[in-house]
Amino acid sequence: MSSTARYIYPAGYSRHIATILGFPSKQSIAREYYKLACNEIAALAGAISAFEPVRLYARPEDVTSAQSLVHEAIVRSSGNMSNVSIIPFPTNHLWVRDTGPVYVRGADEANRHRRCAINFRFSEWGRKDEVSDAHAAADGRDWPVMSAEELEENATFAKRVIESDNTPSPVTLVDSKICLEGGALVVDGEGTLLATESSIINENRNPGLSRVEIEAELRRLLGVNKIIWFPGRKGLDVTDVHADAEVNFVRPGVVVLSRPHPSAPKPWIEIYEEIRDILAQSVDAKGRPFEVHTIDEPNPEALGPLTYEEPATNYANYYFVNGGLIVPQFGDAARDQEAVQTLQRLCPDHTIRPLPVRAVPLGGGVLHCSTQGVFALKD
Repeated sequence: MSSTARYIYPAGYSRHIATILGFPSKQSIAREYYKLACNEIAALAGAISAFEPVRLYARPEDVTSAQSLVHEAIVRSSGNMSNVSIIPFPTNHLWVRDTGPVYVRGADEANRHRRCAINFRFSEWGRKDEVSDAHAAADGRDWPVMSAEELEENATFAKRVIESDNTPSPVTLVDSKICLEGGALVVDGEGTLLATESSIINENRNPGLSRVEIEAELRRLLGVNKIIWFPGRKGLDVTDVHADAEVNFVRPGVVVLSRPHPSAPKPWIEIYEEIRDILAQSVDAKGRPFEVHTIDEPNPEALGPLTYEEPATNYANYYFVNGGLIVPQFGDAARDQEAVQTLQRLCPDHTIRPLPVRAVPLGGGVLHCSTQGVFALKD
């Protein structure tokens, strides 16, 4: 595909052909979290299947387990088993927002009727050369160390998914000059991108590339003409602070902002304040000031005994499906209910589906991080 071709990245609430999920391998997550994480991904598949097809990628040796867990989840959630395809595939991370392809629409006449997806060349969040040093995570648990072969599976996952996706038609592979993850990109589908500098303009992913060069490629690949940068923090977490952990659109001009619990470490509170202040002083690509709705994060102790202070507990990491919105629930009854009520008020035409999670946030992400929308050519 031409390096000058242009594309548009639809907003999350745009129409999907399907949702991609990843069944975690035993090498991808701490042993203590593994079984529950598998159950939570199966529950997520069941919840989404009530609204649209699900493509769950699982290692061949995990397919039987995935089938059993998804069937149980669908019985509990009134999902639709015929909507779930479990695809044998060399894969590890459940974080398909980051490892998977980013589906886009062609902006040029030549590509307007083609299905297209970007390979952003996943590199273990810019840590591919030091991943062997990260077997003891911030939570104090022993995390497995992936082999060179498994790391290669992660690095090529997006490309291989694109090459194997022929339904309803083949997908055109779009190569990117820049390296990043899907969780770094929050768009409204109308020309606005929200992103943190720390997760993209970072030597661990894009050495030698200037801000101007990176912005030019983002504009070409995503169809954006207004990029609003937040500082973020390099090294604060494995993602260098992805934007989708902090803020998300519910529709153009309207965003949900995640406010950390008072017990959160100070840098996370500062990040929230920076995003709040920048949004208050900004307009989007259409010249609209932002309508910002703040949702308070739960008390992280609701997840149970913690060995570290910063599990991922942000309701803004929700996931839109066709006609619905899947909202994480962390066990803090008051905050969980407030989040559901706020999002129902903001999205009156969507069915809100609350989904309890524990292992996924302890592993470092929530629902948006665990999903990737396969967008239709038109809404």
